Amino acid sequence: MPDALQRLPGGARVVVVRLRSLGDCVLTTPALEILKQFRPDLRTAVVVEDRFAPVFEGNPDVNAILPPVASALRGWKPDLCINLHGGMRSAVLTVASGGRFRAGFAHFRASRLYNLRIPTAQTILSVDRKVHTAEHLASAVFWLGVPRCEIPRARLFAHDAGLGLPGPYAVLHPFATGPGKAWPASGFLAIASHLRSALGLDPVFIAGPGDDTHPFAEYRCIEGAPLADVKSLLRGATLFVGNDSGPAHMAAAFGLPVLVIFGTSDPLIWAPWRTVSQVIVARGPIEAVAVDEVIEALERLRVAA
Repeated sequence: MPDALQRLPGGARVVVVRLRSLGDCVLTTPALEILKQFRPDLRTAVVVEDRFAPVFEGNPDVNAILPPVASALRGWKPDLCINLHGGMRSAVLTVASGGRFRAGFAHFRASRLYNLRIPTAQTILSVDRKVHTAEHLASAVFWLGVPRCEIPRARLFAHDAGLGLPGPYAVLHPFATGPGKAWPASGFLAIASHLRSALGLDPVFIAGPGDDTHPFAEYRCIEGAPLADVKSLLRGATLFVGNDSGPAHMAAAFGLPVLVIFGTSDPLIWAPWRTVSQVIVARGPIEAVAVDEVIEALERLRVAA
C-alpha cells in the first residue's frame, strides 16, 4: 500500500476526476469525506461536468469545483490527481493535471498513464463479493493511505428545503436511463394514489428534460428542474419512491426512507446507501413487478422508518 497521502506536504492540493453520472457523483462524496477527515489540511477539488456540479456545491469537503478542461486542472496545480471516472477522457485529464502523483484503478483504460495503480476494491477491502459503488470509490482513498473506517452516507447540501411545498409529500421518480430499468407509469400512478389515501402524503413527480410527464398530470410534476432545486425538494420530502436512478441516491444522501425498484441493474452495486430502504428486484422484466408488492414494501418501510 503506497503512502502517497502521508507524503503530501501540509496544505497540498488534491483533485478528484469524476466527470459525470448523477449517482456516481453522489456516491463519490463518502470518499471525499473520508479523505478530508484524515487530512483536513488538504485542498480538494472535483472535476465534473457543469450539469452535475450542483452535487458538490455547498459540500465542506470540496474546496473547488472545476470544469473538465486541462487548463483548469493545471491551474489548480494538484500534488495528487485521483481518477475515479475511468474513461479515456478522464485519463487524459489526469495526465494533463501535472500532478506529481496520478492515481487510477489498475483495471481502468490507459492505466499505464498512472504512477499509482489502484487494485480492485475487493483486494483493498479483503472481501470476495460484489462491492457497492460507495465501497468501490472509497477503497481508492483507503489504498492511498487513509486508515480503513466505516464508509459514511453520501452527503448533499441544500440552501433550503421543500421549494415552498405545503404539507408532507413524497417524491416519485418514474423514469430511468433505459427501458429495462423503468417500472410502468401505471404502477407509479397506483402508488401515488396509495400514498395520498393511505399515508397522507402528497405525491410529487420529478422528471428530467424530455421525460414525458403526461401520465402523471393529475399530480404535481416538476420537470427539468436544476439539480439545486431537486436537492431542496428532496431535503424537505418525507419519502422517495422510484426506479434505480440518480435521484434515488440523492434521496438516500438526505437520509430519506427510500424504495427503489430494480430491473436490469444490480442492487448489490447500486442499492440505496446507508439509509432506511426497501429494494424490489424484478424477477424477469421490470413490468412483472406487481403493485401489491410495492405497497407491501412501503408498509415495511413505514415500520422500519
